[in-house]
Amino acid sequence: MSETPQTKKPWSKWHLRLHKRLIQNNSLLPRNSILLLAISGGQDSMALLKLLFDLQRLYKWQIEVWHGDHQWHNQSGQIETELKSWCLHRQISFHSNKAQKEDVNNEAKARNWRYKNLIMKAKSLASNNINKRSIKILTGHTATDRAETIIMNLARGSDLIGLSSLREKRNLDHNFELVRPLLIFTREETLQICKELNLPIWLDPSNENLNFARNRIRKEILPILNSIHKGADLRIATLANKLETHNDDQIFFAKIAINFCKERKINYLSRKKIIKFPNSVRKIILNTWLKSMGVKKFTAMQIAEINNKIDEKKPPGSIYLHGNFVLSWNKERISIQ
Repeated sequence: MSETPQTKKPWSKWHLRLHKRLIQNNSLLPRNSILLLAISGGQDSMALLKLLFDLQRLYKWQIEVWHGDHQWHNQSGQIETELKSWCLHRQISFHSNKAQKEDVNNEAKARNWRYKNLIMKAKSLASNNINKRSIKILTGHTATDRAETIIMNLARGSDLIGLSSLREKRNLDHNFELVRPLLIFTREETLQICKELNLPIWLDPSNENLNFARNRIRKEILPILNSIHKGADLRIATLANKLETHNDDQIFFAKIAINFCKERKINYLSRKKIIKFPNSVRKIILNTWLKSMGVKKFTAMQIAEINNKIDEKKPPGSIYLHGNFVLSWNKERISIQ
C-alpha cells in the first residue's frame, strides 16, 4: 500500500491529545517499553496502532502487533493476511494465532482466549528481553466501549465496583499490565482518526451479529442515548473514572476493616465484629474480602443475601459461590473454603 500525504502527516490533534495524556500519566506507557498491541484491524485498533507508531520516535518504544483470528467468518484469514502485509510494509513486527471454534464460541471465552495468547506472546518477548525493558499489553478499547460495559453491567445488577470496569490499566497476570490508552477517545473519534490519516479498516461481520449482547448495546441503545444527548458515551465513561477513585478509596478502608475483623486464620472473619458495621459498609467489606480470597465471580444480589443472613440473631448457614467456594458462618465467625 502506497503512502499518501495524509498518512505521512507527522502530527495531528489526535497525536497531541494522546501525547498530553502520556505526559500526564508517565507510568502508563513508559519510554523504552515494549508495547504488545492487540490489533483486530477495526477502526479502534488501527487508530491505536497509527498514533503509537507515529509517537514511537519520541518514546523509543518497541512496537509488536498481535492479531487473533477467531475464524468467526469467511474473511478472517484474508484480514489476517492483509493486516500482516500492512504492518510488515512499515517494518512493524507481526504475530498471530488462529482459534479453534470451541475456544471462542461465546464472548467470554473469546476474550479469555485473546488474553491467554497475549500473555503467552508477552512471555516470549520477555524471554528475549535482555535489557529488562517494561512490557505492556495494549488494547484499543475506547470511551464508547467503557460506556457499553457500564450499561451492560447496570442491566446485570452490578454494584459500584462493577460499574468502574475497563480501567485505563490493570494487572493481566503477575508479570504484565494491560493498558487501554484510547479511553480518552470515543468510537466516533477513532473513525475520524482513520479517515484523516487514511488508515485501512478491516470490518468484522461478527460485529453486526445482534446475538452478542455488546453489539445490541452498540447498535441499538447507545445511538439512542447519543441522539438524546450528544456525547453521552463519553460522559458515561467519565462517570466510570469517578467511580474508579471512589472504589479505590472504599477498598482502602475496607482492608482496614477486614484486618480489624480477621480471626487468627486468614480465611476467617469475626461475625460478631462485622455485624457492628452499618449494612452498606458490611457489603463493601464482604465484597473486598471475597475477592482477596480468590472468589472471582459473584453478584451484588449474592452479597446482599450473605449480608442479610449473617445479621444478628440469624441462624448458621452456608452458600455456594463460583469456583467451588463455600462461604459458611456460625455464631462466632464467617469462613470460606
